[in-house]
Amino acid sequence: MTDPAERAGSQASEPTEPPGRTEPWLSAGVASVGAASFCSDTGHEITTALLPSLLTSTLHATPGVLGVVEGASDALAGLAKLAGGPPADVPARRARIATGGYLGTALATGAIGLAATVWQVGVLRAVAWASRGLRSPARDALLASLAPARAYGRAFGLERAGDNLGAVAGPLLAALLVSLLGVRGALYCAALPGLLAAVAITVAGREARRTLAAPRAGERVRVTLCGLRRTGLFRVLAPVALFELGNVAVTLLILRATQLLHQPGRGLTAATSLAVLIYAAHNALAAVASLAGGRWIDRGGPRAAFVAGALLYVAAYGLFAVPWHGGWAPLLLAFALAGGGIGLIETAQSTLVARTVGDELRGSGFGLLGLVQSLGDFVSSAVVGLLWSWRGATAGFGYAALFAGLSAVAMWGVSGVRTRTAHTA
Repeated sequence: MTDPAERAGSQASEPTEPPGRTEPWLSAGVASVGAASFCSDTGHEITTALLPSLLTSTLHATPGVLGVVEGASDALAGLAKLAGGPPADVPARRARIATGGYLGTALATGAIGLAATVWQVGVLRAVAWASRGLRSPARDALLASLAPARAYGRAFGLERAGDNLGAVAGPLLAALLVSLLGVRGALYCAALPGLLAAVAITVAGREARRTLAAPRAGERVRVTLCGLRRTGLFRVLAPVALFELGNVAVTLLILRATQLLHQPGRGLTAATSLAVLIYAAHNALAAVASLAGGRWIDRGGPRAAFVAGALLYVAAYGLFAVPWHGGWAPLLLAFALAGGGIGLIETAQSTLVARTVGDELRGSGFGLLGLVQSLGDFVSSAVVGLLWSWRGATAGFGYAALFAGLSAVAMWGVSGVRTRTAHTA
């Protein structure tokens, strides 16, 4: 049975368009946002795929250090998302903020190839993720202003699909580049796709500029948490927070796969390459789930898609907790389940914010979502990494599965969330 809140969300998301003049949802602006996500993710996923080997093999760090580096970067990205949210409430500022963030991510990501110590990797990863955090609320608010309200699920699904397809291209390019140029040479190349992303988001900004209002003279940027609370967003974000407390960095998944595949008869290089290829399959499934989930969300609401994604994660983490020594098929299944789960959940999260918060606070709403995501990811990555180092991988991934399951229960209990129809086309 469809939940009343989901029926309200579906009704509220219907655009107020004259009969016979239905606005196409896939415009040049929406497509450009998807292209920006594809290019940027291609670049930083090259680094993500190679970071475990750089830290643990080249720089001799432990899984715990990897977890802390990734978790701290996610936490800083969350603070940057919160800071970048209020400026993105002003429609005319969104494209400039997004362009600057894409440039910062590209340059810092490529510079990781120059790092000679663990702390240098940590600093550059943090800078890249902070830039990514600053741009995210502006990009998402820009996308919500470009897409018709009836198609928020499909628009955010396309953006997430672009991001996940970039995460397919990135590891594949990493596997090719590392065989040709080595780990550091491959890391240098990670900046190039990010620069193309900055060009693509500029095109989206030009598309939006024709209808978006200019900033008013003397307009102040403020964090309006009270206004966000009145929209009902905090209740929506409670299950999101539970999920993110168990949503570990994908570098830990790659490291787990690499360690399980590194067996007699298969060297570290071969194990790393195979793990990266399996990770690419994860991202391909995530792209498919984003597109299919977006259509599902537009028809039935985001709650069921979120719950389904969380349950897929419970199954995936259960497989990662088991020591499948030498076999790649169970790892492929685990990555596929996680890919389907994240494709559904990320699309549902963005659609929930776009439906719940009006355009005048939408940048702040996406910024708060980003803070919840990143702080949860910091805790999850650090805790899972440390539990893995102290008590083994089973304990770490068991913790992650627990919170994924709790988030499914909590989201299923969310009801009565007010939705907004405000839309700036």
